[in-house]
Amino acid sequence: MTQGQILEPDQLQPSSPSALPPIASLDGVDPPESDIMCRPGFGSTGRCISVLVNHLKVSFESPDVTFYQYTAKITSEDCRPIESKSFRVKIIDELFKKHSHELKVKLFAFDGNENVYTVGPLSQKISDFTLILEESIGLSADNSSEPTKKSKHSLAPKLFKVEFNYCHEIPVQPVALTSEGHNTCDTRDALRVLNTILRQQAIKKGFLSVRQSFFQDDSRNCFEVDKGLIGLRGLDSSFHMTSAGLSLNLDVAMTLILKPGPVLDFLLANQNVLEPRYIDWVKAKRMLKNLRIKTSHTNRVYKIIGLSDKPCYQQSFPLKMEEDKDSNEEQFWETTVFEYFLKHRGVVLTYSKYMPCLDVGKPNKPIYLPIEICSLISLQRYRKQLSPTQKITLLERTKLKPHDRMKALTDAVKNNQYESDPLLVACGISVEKQFMQIAGRVLEPPKLKFGRSQDCMPEDGRWTFKNKQFMMPVNIKCWAIVNFSSNCDTSYLSRELINCGRSKGMDIERPYALVEENQQMRKASPLARVDAMFEKLQDKLPDQPEFILCVLPERKTSNLYGPWKMRSLSTFGLVTQCVCPVKITERYLTNVLLKINSKLGGINSLLAIEEPSYVPHVKDIPTMILGMDVSHGSPGGSDPSIAAVVGSMSWPLISRYRAVVRAQSPRTEIIDSLFKPQENGKDTGIMRKLLKDFYKTSDGQKPKQIIVFRDGVSNSQFSQVLDVELEQIKQGCFHYLVRSLTLLWCLVLLLLPLCSAYLGLGEEDIPKFTVIVAQKRHHTRLFKVGADGNVPPGTVVDTEVVHPRNYDFYMCAHGGMIGTLRPVHYHVLLDEIGFSPDELQNFIHALSYVYQRSTHATSVVAPISYAHHAARQVGQFVKHEELPENCGENNGFTTTGSIPVPELPSLHKNVRKTMFFC
Repeated sequence: MTQGQILEPDQLQPSSPSALPPIASLDGVDPPESDIMCRPGFGSTGRCISVLVNHLKVSFESPDVTFYQYTAKITSEDCRPIESKSFRVKIIDELFKKHSHELKVKLFAFDGNENVYTVGPLSQKISDFTLILEESIGLSADNSSEPTKKSKHSLAPKLFKVEFNYCHEIPVQPVALTSEGHNTCDTRDALRVLNTILRQQAIKKGFLSVRQSFFQDDSRNCFEVDKGLIGLRGLDSSFHMTSAGLSLNLDVAMTLILKPGPVLDFLLANQNVLEPRYIDWVKAKRMLKNLRIKTSHTNRVYKIIGLSDKPCYQQSFPLKMEEDKDSNEEQFWETTVFEYFLKHRGVVLTYSKYMPCLDVGKPNKPIYLPIEICSLISLQRYRKQLSPTQKITLLERTKLKPHDRMKALTDAVKNNQYESDPLLVACGISVEKQFMQIAGRVLEPPKLKFGRSQDCMPEDGRWTFKNKQFMMPVNIKCWAIVNFSSNCDTSYLSRELINCGRSKGMDIERPYALVEENQQMRKASPLARVDAMFEKLQDKLPDQPEFILCVLPERKTSNLYGPWKMRSLSTFGLVTQCVCPVKITERYLTNVLLKINSKLGGINSLLAIEEPSYVPHVKDIPTMILGMDVSHGSPGGSDPSIAAVVGSMSWPLISRYRAVVRAQSPRTEIIDSLFKPQENGKDTGIMRKLLKDFYKTSDGQKPKQIIVFRDGVSNSQFSQVLDVELEQIKQGCFHYLVRSLTLLWCLVLLLLPLCSAYLGLGEEDIPKFTVIVAQKRHHTRLFKVGADGNVPPGTVVDTEVVHPRNYDFYMCAHGGMIGTLRPVHYHVLLDEIGFSPDELQNFIHALSYVYQRSTHATSVVAPISYAHHAARQVGQFVKHEELPENCGENNGFTTTGSIPVPELPSLHKNVRKTMFFC
């Protein structure tokens, strides 16, 4: 086989995919879960600084305390399980109050599901108890079995059964031992109990609990968002094991709640209408379902299950008449809800007379309440997807400067009084009052190279292209501008863009066409508007343009963005850039040109160590860098999750990438399409496409090292990243290597188990892997000591607040003037390449400076940022009912396990190898 030649699958005709079995041991036993690597050492490069971290050190006085775990089965009198979490908490609380003598335990923690943790054992390993509680009832529309007189009672007694079953003991000693430096102890169970104690403490104070975040009903912590929603600040608190021992991590948390008050006021705000006659009751029914309201005439709380079919003055129900002494039969008469409240409750209904009633009963036993007497109670969390406008408002209002955040946390330490919690006292836990001050280091930023042999050393994580040219500028001859906005002068925009491009080294001709949208199309659907624009564009252009600039009417919130990207990337194969200029400045145009140049194959800047290559462990050995991310649809929605993987090209560069995007089952985080063998022996997985492009752009070199950056997975999914995703990547690599050999070698290797294939390929052909997870959803924050601003860009912390055993560190590669920076928490799961801690931290820091879309360091490495953008752009495709014809194989569906998932429209061949995601 000659240098650079690739034998394609149809040239080899191997056997079915079963010949490439998953990696397994020779005796057929599945391999054990991969172990996460231990910390090999600590970094030392960089300028040393002291930082405050929002962790409180925790000490033990009674490490011999043992918790006893029991499962609590809670059922009603008719043996139906109690689903309501808040009611389960109430039942367990009452049970321990009324039966403390029989239980012989007073201190307990309940997680609201089924786990009860007690200090000391219960009297028996299996204990059954009955408990009578009072439960409210309401106005029934068809209740022949319910006596009418009960509707006058506020409460009805109910019998509940609770069965405790002993599980096991949970000693606190492992936490104390780990705090003393013993890293072999499993502390997960003990930490779960301690965090349950924190949740229980907050719930007893009447706080809203969202996992480990707690929110108090206090107007001082609220701010208006939009459409009847309120942002509420709270506190996130959780215990963590660190290399310095047990710590309590405190951070400011935020959630969205519905604005409490009259239901009608909420509906008017939610639908953005001024009068009740404009309310869409179909939307209102969806919005109100499962919300809790309080009535003004009884002060009782109900849960809404729907709306009545008729308005209040027409909606009737059978009301039981007073008992007749001469008759044993129950008698009913029809009345309307309006008449009932007028005659029996003395409530004169006004505006709600002509509105539907709220149904707060059960599906076969409705209870109707007029909207006029109902108000939403406080602390009801909003769980649906936010609009783009709401997201922007929320981001702007939740940014706290470091000084303000630290003040809020210091106040929280004073107010929570952890030393007075009886369960924590029983454990001998003592929480310090001052936040930990630890050592950090500030890494030097990498030098950047631009065109005309210019270079630059970034300052405060930023650089500028003023008086500089792009490293590899592209020339644009045929292009066009389409305008969906009535507020933009496209002639002026094109002139300024051409002039700015010339100063950056780009030779841009005048646009071939300036296409304005027809006025009559502005009320059409977004997809129809986009299709009409492309028809006009095709009429005016003689040939396929190199590039189209699309002017949208709204910034970040336009509903045209998704359809435009779908048509341009999938149907027509056009590189496009969307803009919504508010003020056309050189800085704005430079940022636009950065994206255009990258999408068309140019390079804006390079690290000085890339050309010529001096990147440690990369310069001499062909190395591929992967960035992986999964984007999910709205909570509760059925949109598929979108998995995106970007791979580096043109080794030894580390600044150029291409992306492959696939759909998978909704809310599924682990990527399942990295290796997808077919019946004919072909592999249609993500890795094969990336490997082929790496080979073609790297002078015929196959990667001998692969560095994987994975975003979005939790600690509990680390083993799946190694055992599922990494194994798929390996199988994709081996399948590609095997099929690139001669037919003889291919047949020989396919007859052997995969472990033998390793030997046949030769040690030098087996890629080595380094796998790193980047986490942004955590609550550790770093603060300057004795200063109000953020920590400097390049700050890294790998001591004291890191894991006591595993290899992890925090890094703030980016700078920020608004809000408090969130460091990225990097976890190194595997390192076969053999980076030293300093080499790896500097490599990751450098990858935050190769992001071609901007002139500042990114918070997370560029490959992950690119994967996120690719998933987001292609994910717009599934938000539209009408999909392009090129939906791929299997009639537009693919199968993930047993769940059919709509297959994404294929990217057009003209754009699939470009950096369209820039």
